[in-house]
Amino acid sequence: MLLSLVLHMHSVRCVLPAAVLLGAAPTYVLAWGAWRLLSALLPSRFYQAVDDRLYCVYQSMVLFFFENYTGVQILLYGDLPKNKENIIYLANHQSTVDWIIADILAVRQNALGHVRYVLKDGLKWLPLYGCYFSQHGGIYVKRSAKFNENQMRKKLQRYISAGTPMYLVIFPEGTRYNPELTKVISASQAFAAQEGLPILKHVLTPRIKATHVAFDSMKDYLDAVYDVTVAFEGSVDDKGQRKEAPSMAEFLCKECPKIHIHIDRIDKKNIPEEQVSMKRWLHERFEIKDKLLIEFYDSPDPERRNKFPGESVNSKLSLKKTLPSFLILSGLTAGLLMTEAGRKLYVKTWIYGTLIGCLWVSIKA
Repeated sequence: MLLSLVLHMHSVRCVLPAAVLLGAAPTYVLAWGAWRLLSALLPSRFYQAVDDRLYCVYQSMVLFFFENYTGVQILLYGDLPKNKENIIYLANHQSTVDWIIADILAVRQNALGHVRYVLKDGLKWLPLYGCYFSQHGGIYVKRSAKFNENQMRKKLQRYISAGTPMYLVIFPEGTRYNPELTKVISASQAFAAQEGLPILKHVLTPRIKATHVAFDSMKDYLDAVYDVTVAFEGSVDDKGQRKEAPSMAEFLCKECPKIHIHIDRIDKKNIPEEQVSMKRWLHERFEIKDKLLIEFYDSPDPERRNKFPGESVNSKLSLKKTLPSFLILSGLTAGLLMTEAGRKLYVKTWIYGTLIGCLWVSIKA
């Protein structure tokens, strides 16, 4: 009986935040849709400014749960500027939580509303979210030979022409690193060997296309590139071997005590523009990531494990930045659900919003 209660409470710890985050989606889409219609005749910069603010409100609620609620400790290494910039964010990819890590850094620069993602094409079919991410500035890309370079360039050029602030998040590995998926790791290492590149252990071989197109399209607009390396403390098994990083559900169940984030700010003038040279440069950056992660997971000195080299800063996010958003969105959602008309609108938004969104991205994204 007691064990059953403990297990139940453990599951509720992630179910409640997930229910609030998903439950607020129709409310958010209704607010965004209303602004989209009202701003139809206004210059695009007015739409984008309010959309960025709306996005900041929703993502602040996300951070309320992923930082304040979980109590995770954020340890920052390297050089994260205090002021917002137009940047490309390059990071290793190992968990669905990686999307939140970009928010965690952006909110500390007051740039949360400017976060936009390069996403794999299949995510455009997500109910409500898939269409909205594209509207907010996300770019859906297909892998390998199906990658549409011209489409990505056109979308980026449109944002640049409109003066849209860019905090563009790219995961060059293209898929998540999972130490239990040995076939994926072996294929990645075989590709590196075939290309004459050093073999990597704790990251996959990065692919260059999206990174090169983004940099080439935005080089006169960018301030810098952020090279971000992330490690989740506690993601080792009883034998000390690295295991799969926590999922969003596991993270919300407070199974990750600390996140270690190493940031290298690279001035754009130090990045080669030609694709072949950039491919080598990008792989060298991932070699640096690999060395950091080898030190984190495999250092023979126990004192050097579970941390990156150098000094770290324990960065705590104030409730003032997240609690108001949680109260606003949860309050609006609760108010919507308290009336019969509101409940009907809520359900219709889920159904018709998803259908219209899927139709839109099938044509536009």
